[in-house]
Amino acid sequence: MRRQVVEALAQGPHPLWVEVTLMALRVLFEDFERSAELDRRRATVERAKRLLQYLRAARAPSFQAVPSPPDPIPPPWTRQPSVEGAPLWEQPIQFVKGVGPKRALILARLGIRSVEDLLWTLPWRYEDRTRLSRTNQLVPGTQGMICGVVRGVRVKTIPRRRLTILEATVEDAGGQAHAIFFNQPYLEAQFTAGTQVLLSGRVVGGPGGRQLAWHGTGPMAATAPRLEVDEYEILVDPQEPTVHLGRIVPVYHETRGWSSRQMRALVRSMLTAELGRVREVLPDALRRRQKLPTLAQAMEAVHAPTAALSLEELNRGGTPAHRRLAFEELFVLEMALASRHATVARAVKPFRVSPSPGMIHRLQSILPFRLTRAQERVIDEIVRDLTSPHPMNRLIQGDVGSGKTVVALHAVAVACASGLQAALMAPTELLAEQHYLNVAPLCARLGLQAVLLSGKERGTSKRELVARIAEGTAQVIVGTHALLQHKVRFAKLGLAVIDEQHKFGVLQRKMLVDKGYQLDVLIMTATPIPRTLAMTVYGDLDVSVIDALPPGRKPVQTMAFAASQRRKGYQLVVDELRAGRQAYVVFPLVEESEKVDLEAAEMAYRRLQQEEFAAFRVGLIHGKLKAEQRSSIMAAFKAGDLDVLVATTVIEVGVDVPNATVMIVEHAERFGLAQLHQLRGRVGRGAQQSYCVLIDATIKGYGAWARDGGGRSPAEQRREAMLRSTDGFVIAEEDLRIRGPGEMFGTRQSGLPEFRAANLVRDAALIEVARREAFALLREDPELSRPEHRDLQEAMRRRWHAKLALGEVS
Repeated sequence: MRRQVVEALAQGPHPLWVEVTLMALRVLFEDFERSAELDRRRATVERAKRLLQYLRAARAPSFQAVPSPPDPIPPPWTRQPSVEGAPLWEQPIQFVKGVGPKRALILARLGIRSVEDLLWTLPWRYEDRTRLSRTNQLVPGTQGMICGVVRGVRVKTIPRRRLTILEATVEDAGGQAHAIFFNQPYLEAQFTAGTQVLLSGRVVGGPGGRQLAWHGTGPMAATAPRLEVDEYEILVDPQEPTVHLGRIVPVYHETRGWSSRQMRALVRSMLTAELGRVREVLPDALRRRQKLPTLAQAMEAVHAPTAALSLEELNRGGTPAHRRLAFEELFVLEMALASRHATVARAVKPFRVSPSPGMIHRLQSILPFRLTRAQERVIDEIVRDLTSPHPMNRLIQGDVGSGKTVVALHAVAVACASGLQAALMAPTELLAEQHYLNVAPLCARLGLQAVLLSGKERGTSKRELVARIAEGTAQVIVGTHALLQHKVRFAKLGLAVIDEQHKFGVLQRKMLVDKGYQLDVLIMTATPIPRTLAMTVYGDLDVSVIDALPPGRKPVQTMAFAASQRRKGYQLVVDELRAGRQAYVVFPLVEESEKVDLEAAEMAYRRLQQEEFAAFRVGLIHGKLKAEQRSSIMAAFKAGDLDVLVATTVIEVGVDVPNATVMIVEHAERFGLAQLHQLRGRVGRGAQQSYCVLIDATIKGYGAWARDGGGRSPAEQRREAMLRSTDGFVIAEEDLRIRGPGEMFGTRQSGLPEFRAANLVRDAALIEVARREAFALLREDPELSRPEHRDLQEAMRRRWHAKLALGEVS
């Protein structure tokens, strides 16, 4: 209740009487948890109900503008609600001096709703503003800072340019300077004669520079420098530390209506007022072991750094204070993940699964290939989880072509042998169709009935499918997000296999899992995940890695050509086609667009049909085709009835045609690194040597290795990574370095944690330490019931309970 009231206040502005009533509601529950008397609790709830009814009635059009709240809450209309003594996370930023309802809405855009949010909003960079110059030392074209006394001030308006210029004459031991402020006439009242000021800005006048023809209170030297001020500070007491100048200054992210200068002033006032009330989350023993400063010390050092700290170290977040704040964020997350892992491990499944060695032997006997040792090892881990009384929560990582689907099929076979149903969910209809085409024949030979449920089913056929799933006659259900529809009910769902999970939102996964209650969950990804991300995004899962490709496969040879060398790549395709192989040509767009200079897949298809591949059979596939058309085209390509498949990224995952040995990626500079690696994985699935050709417009000059001598662009870095390695885990680490974690996974879809201090690339080693410490602490105190762990438990619940659904299967 207290948290929801704070969130409601942050969504303001509200009329003052509404805010007072909400605050009264919050105060009612201050001691609710600690109150042992049932009568007191009942009375609190009754008063809360009256307040809620009163607020609900206030929404009616006939409600009076100045109402009276129900007894026994007095109507303190003229008094601002007090949150004094409340924890910093329960103090709405709206009620901080100098903020108010309007500014609170602006700060909410920066994720600041409470005083705690404000203190955890760290500077994104720092500037050294400690170097003072005298006025006669200012050099035109450079940034300068002076400290002097105001001798005169004047405001000049230029109506036709809608410009107001405030010019102050400032004097120091070196002489005088013109201080220029644009469109800030209100400063005239502050810059009175005799005021001592600290000014910083760009020097644009002086000897040989342009001057402003005004002399203030007396003639100024013709060579007086002109300083266009971008930062200033009025020195009321020269002994007091400055906020904006004369020190290493923190620079904060800005938003419309809120500047870095305003943020500095607000943060400084909150450090002065509230730093002593910051609650320490890390246990003392842990903090001493890791040699970390206290939270209050770290907050002060980050927001108000001293000149003793290195500017370079500050800007890369390498100070002890930054390390301490990053460690706390990572440690609290790892505690939450470890807690959820422990909760899942303690849960009991409502069904039992037998090992079914006979079913596994039958499946392996009908496979057209032998499993690798890596696949056998992962299957053993999965069967051990399935036969456990506790739900499985396992992630399978494997590079493209490593055989994850056949491993998942073993899990499906074991679950179905025990009378359960299994659901296999894919992110796209094309991938779901490919899974069904691969899985259905094998299931039929095992005596299992597999069905495909996607968006194309309508009317009677869909009702029949849904009925078969509800009755249990359909044992293996393959589908897209259509499996999440409320009308789909399972008879006895025991296993959920989720493919390419990062393309699903957390809530979507949870909806599927909820249909089977405490069921086994197996997650597959062909996007290798760097260890640092795996420990934060999947820290609650058991991870299996398929780290070997099937025998006989050769690494795909990757080449890059400039657009002018395109015909070289196409000649390679023709050579492979004449040898009886097949090829892909991939484009980033479907239709021609005026906004971007890219060749569209449809236009390229017509050109390739008539020119480069006129002697061969060419097909086109993209996401705008109907599902039946896509299935028909893919089936024709797989059967060898098409030689070349022109496609968009719809073939990025799940397409398996062993005879396809060459892929051309047009406009490769427009694709992400992980996407390029996935596309490359569509070839190299047979015993023949395969090739991936990147046609890249950023390549300068002649030859695959020609490039500028200057700094490498992200497109160049991606290209070089593709040329250097075919290892998906190496590619993933490089992708994380180039793009950063948020861009790599898409925070909203993957549930990737959003950090204020931690950086998953920079703090890779810190993540491992935090994870190790978190699991060790939970072994000592599984419920975090000791008094010294109370604040840690509160922080874990507050920061991650809603996002991670602690205690539930993800």
